[in-house]
Amino acid sequence: LQAENVPETAESEQVMQNMIDKGADLIFATSYGHLEFAQNVAERNPDVVFVHQGGLEGDRQMDNVGTYFGTVYEPVYLAGIAAGATSETGKLGYIYAFPIPQTLANINAFTLGAQSVNPDATVITISTGSWCDPTVQSGAVESLLNKDVDVITQHQDCTKTIIEATEAAGAYTVGYHADASELAPKGWITGSEWNWGPLYTDIVKTVEAGDFVDSKYNGDYRVGLQTGDNPFVQSVYGDMVDDDTKAMIDDAKQRFIDGGSPFEGPVLDQDGEEVYAEGEQPTYDEVEQMDFFVQGVVGKIG
Repeated sequence: LQAENVPETAESEQVMQNMIDKGADLIFATSYGHLEFAQNVAERNPDVVFVHQGGLEGDRQMDNVGTYFGTVYEPVYLAGIAAGATSETGKLGYIYAFPIPQTLANINAFTLGAQSVNPDATVITISTGSWCDPTVQSGAVESLLNKDVDVITQHQDCTKTIIEATEAAGAYTVGYHADASELAPKGWITGSEWNWGPLYTDIVKTVEAGDFVDSKYNGDYRVGLQTGDNPFVQSVYGDMVDDDTKAMIDDAKQRFIDGGSPFEGPVLDQDGEEVYAEGEQPTYDEVEQMDFFVQGVVGKIG
């Protein structure tokens, strides 16, 4: 059973309940705003397991609910290295939907990655106020190009319009969510993409075996490069990414595998105030509550 374009409102509860009425005993709620409503339905259906993508249970922990996600900001940082090395103007653009902590972490990671190879790099941000509005996306691309931006990336649910518009303008693009290199044969640098298959298979097997309660999935389950099973991975490289840049990316990736963080201090916010001191690393929970832009990001949160 599958439902698409489900609003992040109470309407989603009826969609989930309809699936249960048709025999579903495991619900994957895959939009950020669905968690509260999935929890509501879970309370009324204690024999059905609900797993939500990207949220945190908070104080509503239940035996039949869990959340899961990958440390998305790690491959985004790596893509930032490639973008910073490729950009000729030192001005990069980031089109995002809403200023949720996950998005702010991605923007900051991308910026810090770019600055690791070009300390003067800046990232100009534009919020579309929607996860998928091609008209607004096109306008955002045009606005960034008019600001001398030559690399554009994004955090959107539908990514095609931004990639195609950037390619048509002769600028570079960094993808998100999926490998879209075929949409930008000249300007594709790299990107980050999901590979949910292994994780979803294991969740299903856990539920089928009756072992969900108190399993790693019955809570807030997070994986990353350090755990070796991050479902969010790097996309293919474009021809413009040279061997030296790939080596820098490999070094950074190994640092994360060894326990490092894209946000290891010193990290300053937009106002120049120190957020993380020299050598300090935020915890995953702290990253999940990120509410600031790092120095070098242009634009207000909102």
